[in-house]
Amino acid sequence: MNEPLHVVMMGVAGAGKTTIGRALAHSLGWLFLEADDLHSEANRAKMARGEGLTDLDREPWLAAIEDLLDAHRGDSLVLACSALKGRYRARLARGRDLRLVYLEVPAAVLRDRLARRRGHYAGAALLPSQLAALETPGDALRVDGTRPVAELVTMIRAALGC
Repeated sequence: MNEPLHVVMMGVAGAGKTTIGRALAHSLGWLFLEADDLHSEANRAKMARGEGLTDLDREPWLAAIEDLLDAHRGDSLVLACSALKGRYRARLARGRDLRLVYLEVPAAVLRDRLARRRGHYAGAALLPSQLAALETPGDALRVDGTRPVAELVTMIRAALGC
């Protein structure tokens, strides 16, 4: 691959965006970025209480993600980012070679993963709002996020041609 590519691992909380994204980036020798790191303390506290974020809450976060992607315009990278709504994805893709990988995971599996999660503000109480906000992408590579990580990395690489 000659031109830098930005791959966004997207889905709701607990889908495996960070785990699979980090493994994919490592396998490619690319940069891995975590959009959760860009949330404000207020947003983190709200999500920790199980309250979903509004579009207004997400606005500064999306702007920070755009700035981060712009700062790495010349680098191929993998970004873990929920990108729940179509307009968020369109905004992040504007003027960029961006590919979406949507991790599909059944709600029961997500609830179980989030119930066992430690040290992260997005717990099981946040899942209903995440599922309600999710606009399933029609233009993404859709993968079964319950498959083994190594299998997913191989599948995603083949589908993206990298």
